[in-house]
Parts: sequence; C-alpha cells; structure tokens
Amino acid sequence: MATLRVLQQLRHAARLHPLVPAVPAVSAAHYHTSHIGKQPIPIPPSVTLTPDPAGTHLAVAGPLGTTSVRIEPYMNLAHPTPATLALTVQDPSEKRQRSMWGLTRTLIANAITGMSEGFSTPLYLVGVGYRAALEPDPRGANEAEGRSGQRLNMKLGFSHSVYVPVPPHIKVEVPLPTKIMLSCTDKHQLGLFAAKVRQWRPPEPYKGKGIFVGDERVRIKTVKKK
Repeated sequence: MATLRVLQQLRHAARLHPLVPAVPAVSAAHYHTSHIGKQPIPIPPSVTLTPDPAGTHLAVAGPLGTTSVRIEPYMNLAHPTPATLALTVQDPSEKRQRSMWGLTRTLIANAITGMSEGFSTPLYLVGVGYRAALEPDPRGANEAEGRSGQRLNMKLGFSHSVYVPVPPHIKVEVPLPTKIMLSCTDKHQLGLFAAKVRQWRPPEPYKGKGIFVGDERVRIKTVKKK
C-alpha cells in the first residue's frame, strides 16, 4: 500500500508540475494479490481432483488414499491445462479472501503431494546414551484414542524410559538406534507428531544434545566463566 500511495503522489505532482515525469497508472488490484495463491498447482497423472456437487470441498485421490480440502464460497477453480489447477478469489482486495487464497492453495498442493508421494522427516537423537526403539504398545490399538498398537521407547537421559504412542496415520521406522523416520500423507499431522516427540528433549545450545527434526541445527553457546 505504501508503494501505491507513492505512485499516486507522483502522478499528482506530474499534473501540477510539467517537468516531473509522468508515472503510468497502476491498478490498485495489482497490489491486492496473493503471491502464493496465484501460482498454478501441478497435478501428477496419478492424482484425481473432484469437486463435490455443493462446491464446498475438493476431493483429492491418489495412490496413497483420499482426502478433501475445503473450498470457500468466494473461491473459483479452473484448469489452465489438463495438468494444472488454478485457484482465484472473487475480491482479492478483501483481506480475508486474500489470506485464505494463499492458505487454500497450500493445502491443496500439500494434499496432492500427500496422496501421491507422502511426506517424511527424520528425527535424530543426539546425546550420550540416547536411543530409540519401536515396540508393540501393551495397551493395544485404539483409533479413537490415537493409538496404532505401536509405541516409541526412548532413552533420553532420564531415570526412566519415555514412551510415545504412535498414531494410526503415522508410519514410524527406526533404522538406527539414534534415528527415527516418520512418514504420513498429511504434512500438518506429521509436523505435530514430530513436535510431540521432540518436546521430550528439545535441542539445547550448550552441549548440543536433544532431539533434532530434519536438518535442524542449534548454535552452540559457550558457558561464561567467572
């Protein structure tokens, strides 16, 4: 908006002073756009997109399953090409429409990736004696309570083991005692579970110990000596 205001002032000055170079008119709508929302979404051949009859949800089906994304009433879907999806809103100058435009575009793109390839992230256990193992949950599986029948058993420097139940929608592998691999079709749920595991030992900046997610790094600090 500040840029638009400056351009308007320059055009006003050009009308009053002929020596001031004229500035071409720029539509206010040019500044009311979502840089994320306006980007076309690639659709791989293995994915099918189907709007529901009411137009309130977009079903995304792929090799790994099916999910849906809510579509607001002021949004429009179009296919510029058979392999791309474009999302627009009725009034880009309206703040809520503009913010939901970018968010919905991201949710659709994540749903397409999740149903076609899935998401994965590694967790690294850094610390003397830190290790993890995947084992059966003695309480069994209970989808209503978010248990798949498996749990992580982690040694994290406490006097006891830390047990974290694995949700039904998360796939967990432990290829090494100090490495945990998480996979899921839902990027948001994957991030939530990774954060749940990490919270038991967040990386600390003095010895560099903790549970690191992905390529997470921590800047080592030196202890001030008196």
